[in-house]
Amino acid sequence: MKIRSHKELNVFKSSFDLALQIHQLSKKFPQEERYSLTDQVRRSSRSVSTNIAEAFRKRRYPKSFIAKLSDSEGEAAETLVWLSFALAFGYLEENKIQELDAQYEQLERQIITMIQSPEKWST
Repeated sequence: MKIRSHKELNVFKSSFDLALQIHQLSKKFPQEERYSLTDQVRRSSRSVSTNIAEAFRKRRYPKSFIAKLSDSEGEAAETLVWLSFALAFGYLEENKIQELDAQYEQLERQIITMIQSPEKWST
């Protein structure tokens, strides 16, 4: 079966679901974090998905495809740093961070697999 849209990619679905989870969790952050931690963790988690979507649209151009996927991987790493701050500030529990960390590790592995074989994704 040929994939016709980024929405069909498991990596996109996973990243989108993670961004939704983070949005829900960040609703519990204090109001004083609204323009700092809350905005940043939401932005970076959403950016993972948007970069995957852009990469899929640029799949005919391997260097652009890889660059957008690399951006996505970087945004995933950034999200984990923001979540570490949330843990350090006492806004999230250790077990939740471990769960999210495992999910992001899996996501990063999927992204790296795509980066290593761009020819499999070209049209």
